[in-house]
Amino acid sequence: MTTKLTLTVTLAAISLTLAAPVFAEDEVNVTNGFSLDGVPLALRGVDAVALSTLNAVTTGAAAHSVVVDGVAYYFASEISAQKFEAAPQDYMPQYGGFCAFAVGIGKKLDGDPRYADIVDGKLYLFVNAAVFAKYKENPEDTLAKAAEMWPTIEHAAVGSL
Repeated sequence: MTTKLTLTVTLAAISLTLAAPVFAEDEVNVTNGFSLDGVPLALRGVDAVALSTLNAVTTGAAAHSVVVDGVAYYFASEISAQKFEAAPQDYMPQYGGFCAFAVGIGKKLDGDPRYADIVDGKLYLFVNAAVFAKYKENPEDTLAKAAEMWPTIEHAAVGSL
């Protein structure tokens, strides 16, 4: 009986360990690689602090990385990494870094840091220049649709949408 319980607990622990990367891929846009430690990489390695405060696409470095909820973020400096570590929610992109326009139509598409907007201190990413231009035609409507849709797709697997 004890052996069966031990086996069940062990299998549960293994499945949780194996599920962690899947969780990261479904909750946060990590489609563009992994850190040197094998942790899924967010924002294509772009410094989240520079992007969310200055709308500057600044390449981060593995030497200045912070892991939040199993996802790595790279920073251009130790100062940026410390700011992020102190309050990650202030710098992380909305909708896990997926394209805000796509979220509004129930999809999780890659958010490209080159096509970003900061609205009320929040960072939103878009998949490409054409979608970003479409968003700019009516940003309030796009962001309202995304805010309404996100709770219904946040935990959905990317491939299921």
